[in-house]
Amino acid sequence: PHPSIGHSRRMQVPHPSQQHAVMIEAVENHMPEVIIIDEIGTELEAQAARTIAERGVQLVGTAHGNTLENLILNPTLSDLIGGIQTVTLGDEEARRRHSQKSILERKSPPTFDVVVEIQSFQRVAIHSDVANAVDAILRNRSASREIRWIDDNGELEKEQAQPSFIQRASKNASPTTQETSHDTLKVYPFGINRAKLTQAAKEVNQPLEITDDLNESDMLVTSRNYYRRKPQKIRDAEAEEIPVYVIKSNSVAQIKSLLESTLQQSTGNKHQAPISLALKEAEDAITEVINGKDIVELAPQNAYIRRLQHILTERYNLDSHSNGEGPLRRVSITKTISD
Repeated sequence: PHPSIGHSRRMQVPHPSQQHAVMIEAVENHMPEVIIIDEIGTELEAQAARTIAERGVQLVGTAHGNTLENLILNPTLSDLIGGIQTVTLGDEEARRRHSQKSILERKSPPTFDVVVEIQSFQRVAIHSDVANAVDAILRNRSASREIRWIDDNGELEKEQAQPSFIQRASKNASPTTQETSHDTLKVYPFGINRAKLTQAAKEVNQPLEITDDLNESDMLVTSRNYYRRKPQKIRDAEAEEIPVYVIKSNSVAQIKSLLESTLQQSTGNKHQAPISLALKEAEDAITEVINGKDIVELAPQNAYIRRLQHILTERYNLDSHSNGEGPLRRVSITKTISD
């Protein structure tokens, strides 16, 4: 029981892997008005949550992710906010929307009508219309959200704000004459020798700025040993969608190789949506292959974005496969080999 919900019953979950089954059992056998779920973390649990919502039961649940955008990028949990699919537009429709031909759209109504981002103990951000918020994010438009917090006097304060990804893109904005050159990479080194990083950048003629502020960086560079331990800084970078690049050893040669093969591709793209950039890159590569190129290798991406790139490639009857390891895993697009 809790003052905010009245009397309640707790159903024990014998094993974490069975939580989805207990969720369905609660609906089928106990006729609840409200079901509260602690930590939706698997695809089966996300599907069970949708089943509960579609049966008219009010649903409250928690899921890992700092912002709504984190759920959109999470292939396991994206169904909670309606799921994401790749759609190919006709030429006329693409011109009307002022967009590329391959876009992302929401597949179905969200499981949850409202999403609350817990920013701190006394501060939350509320998306009161998840469907509209997701659609806006996928179209790179702003979506309003309400910020609520408790001030020093214990009073509740409210304000309307833009979503976090818009704030991140604009918080460092300044007049054009004062902006840092797009050719300069802001790198946050974690477990990497700064002198070697600077030396490698000079040898490959890559303008580089080392920063101690993770949120100001274009990317985080770390070694394989550090990445395997998954310390908080790396988890923070991944949560904030800051690219994380991993090298085998802390040597100038390894850093040079990474700068030459991957980091330069990120220059100037900091303020653009990562999914849109990745799909545009895949679309350009598809055009190159159709026009006669044997193979085009794309920039490294996470598993969810790679899957979208594979889906897009299939629409043009071309072959694609992933290669590389960890954060360096990427998609290659080739012509279909006929029997």
